[in-house]
Amino acid sequence: MKTKRKIVVLVGDGMGDEPLEVFGGKTPLQVAEIPWIRRVAGLGRARLIDTVPEGQLPGSDVANMSLLGYNANENYTGRAAIEAAGAKIPLQAEDVAYRTNLVTVLDEHMEDYSAGDISSAEAHELIAALNEAVTMKGVRFYGGVSYRHLLVWNRGPLKLALTPPHEFAGQPVADFLPVGPRAEEARVLMELSRRVFADHPVNEARRAKGLAPATQIWLWGFGKAMQLESYEQRFGLKGGVITAVDLVRGLAELCGLEVIDVPGATGWIDTNYDGKAQAAIECLRHNDYVYVHVEAPDECGHKGMAEEKVRAIETFDRRVVAPVWEALEAAGEPYRLLICTDHRTPVAKRGHTADPVPFAWVDGPLGAGAENREAAFDEYIAPGEPVPMAYDLIAELLT
Repeated sequence: MKTKRKIVVLVGDGMGDEPLEVFGGKTPLQVAEIPWIRRVAGLGRARLIDTVPEGQLPGSDVANMSLLGYNANENYTGRAAIEAAGAKIPLQAEDVAYRTNLVTVLDEHMEDYSAGDISSAEAHELIAALNEAVTMKGVRFYGGVSYRHLLVWNRGPLKLALTPPHEFAGQPVADFLPVGPRAEEARVLMELSRRVFADHPVNEARRAKGLAPATQIWLWGFGKAMQLESYEQRFGLKGGVITAVDLVRGLAELCGLEVIDVPGATGWIDTNYDGKAQAAIECLRHNDYVYVHVEAPDECGHKGMAEEKVRAIETFDRRVVAPVWEALEAAGEPYRLLICTDHRTPVAKRGHTADPVPFAWVDGPLGAGAENREAAFDEYIAPGEPVPMAYDLIAELLT
């Protein structure tokens, strides 16, 4: 008989990494002070898992699908389609959605995939100006959060080769421009954005403050509308998802979980960690499942910020894992707490890899007399043990 319990999944996006010289050959997870996560590993179980199905690229889209219990090879159509769902942008049968970054290109090199972490208000002004300037039929841009936006293109090209801008930071953009059938149309849109943004008041103001301008858009991650079986049908669970990014919000919408908004949730190291933890605790008062996603470690990896990545991991441990676990214990109800990361984002590579990532879970309540036992939570745990696919292990742990 299935045990009725509260289930909590806490995701530190991109926490996995590789040994770094600045840390004496250790990874950020190995040097970080994360006593709460290591106690989960010590009192429960810890192992490596694969989050990227064979044939898929190591994106947060397919990896978070795995951590939610879905195999991307069965129903994945593209990242932007998921983000459109998160932004509640309806896609018609012939619509194609494209992830649209605001980026900073200087001297024809990708200087910053996030345009200096541009604010949403500034970004929306630029997107509005681009919509006014575009004349191509069936094309519409939609403003999102910070640098993350969407293009919906009726009958848009579906056989393009597009490269995420965070995967070639500092490199010549000419080597990564769209290629394939109708690629010239995508390039026209990108070139239009360069002209529209060049002297826009938003960029003039940013330059005056010494901030990076948003010099153009960059298209990637396209896809048509997709569907997922609901969480209630698949696992018999009702609950919510807490995140600052439209990608994970979209996955929540697609699988019928409530999207819980948290003021001050930014997707960066200044995000409202405390608010996310309290929202998770509140969600569990009325539901039996919550998925909390923290983007900060991933962003630090993409920006090559080793020390900041360690601090982001430590803050996740101290201000999300600790209060949520304490609340679970205080409630005294049966629970299962899962700690995981969706993929590695090595600081040295500033992009994602498909290598296995650490995963730990513990069942409770443990009670006041539980041991204070810690164990490793890093890229080298449980050597020699089989490495399961995340969606298979999640299915076991949720049912």
